[in-house]
Amino acid sequence: MEGDLTRIRRWLLPFSLLYGLAVDARNALFDLGVLPSVSYDVPIISVGNITVGGTGKTPHVEYLIRLLEGRYRIAVLSRGYKRKSRGYILASPDSTIEEIGDEPWQVKQKFLNVYVAVDADRRHGIERLLNDEATKDVEVILLDDAYQHRYVKPGHSILLVDYHRIISDDCLLPAGSLRERASSSRRASTIIVTKCPQHINAMGFRVLLSALNIRPYQQLFFSTFSYGTMRQLWGNATLGPDQLRRDNTHVLLLTGIAGPRQMEQDVRRFVQHVTPLTFPDHHYFSRRDAQAIHKALTSLPKPHLIVTTEKDAARLVRLPWLTDEVKESTFVLPVEINIMRNEKEKLDKLILDYVRENKRNSRLAPQADA
Repeated sequence: MEGDLTRIRRWLLPFSLLYGLAVDARNALFDLGVLPSVSYDVPIISVGNITVGGTGKTPHVEYLIRLLEGRYRIAVLSRGYKRKSRGYILASPDSTIEEIGDEPWQVKQKFLNVYVAVDADRRHGIERLLNDEATKDVEVILLDDAYQHRYVKPGHSILLVDYHRIISDDCLLPAGSLRERASSSRRASTIIVTKCPQHINAMGFRVLLSALNIRPYQQLFFSTFSYGTMRQLWGNATLGPDQLRRDNTHVLLLTGIAGPRQMEQDVRRFVQHVTPLTFPDHHYFSRRDAQAIHKALTSLPKPHLIVTTEKDAARLVRLPWLTDEVKESTFVLPVEINIMRNEKEKLDKLILDYVRENKRNSRLAPQADA
């Protein structure tokens, strides 16, 4: 596969065998009904993956929000990864990243009319959303990163698979990057191959279709990143790709996300000079990081600027040690997704039909599913 980033650490395969036995036992308990999966009388759409690292969950959740917003009252429920709080929190426009995590913060800032909540216990979070006075009018719940959270049985489950790390070529942790076996994709209603290059030919699509072993009851889609106009993080200026190309700008691509490879490749399509500066996913920037960013920027020939993601911008904007030059030079590149092969209408109809057919006026109605 072009751009394959799958890495197998073969010396760790014995540990993957042990890990797999534990995962298989857990899934068997859910499949047999020993551990209960609870469903609810409200449309619940889960968006998740079985691969450690980023598969583009947040842009796909935002895609669903844009599709459903204006039609239904939406809530997004996340665990709030790396937040510095506990329990259930309903986000407000004034919530901080430390309280709710960077991805929920990003979603709330962009969609003020959408309920955004965090709770590591998804069942408790759903019940709070459905019963609390402030949110009891919710009509659709989007579960972010909940594919392994089997205590909740979503009505529609979307599994995201990174084009650069196809699950059929990978293996279980710690030798590979799979949280579950590739065969667990059978639980998904819809599978979306994400971060696809824009130039895949028909043969490439057929190879992916064969590799993923799609079941008759499943739908397969392919998505690619789309980028909007860049905006200055500390200011009001905007920039388009044409201007960067025309000015022969040197770009410092600053990312603290999992799997930035596709974004780097995409940026190189409209900028000749790109220097990556990468940090771990969900990284909280420090004084030393601020110094490293300044050094990396000033080492580039002028004209130069910093391009970063919306998720990283959420953590950078409150960093007190950044220099004025860094602040003046930092631009945020918004990321959205495009559904490939002219199948956007097909995916939209699939989601809208599910929500419409499962919308209920009644309140909480849990039941244990065997």
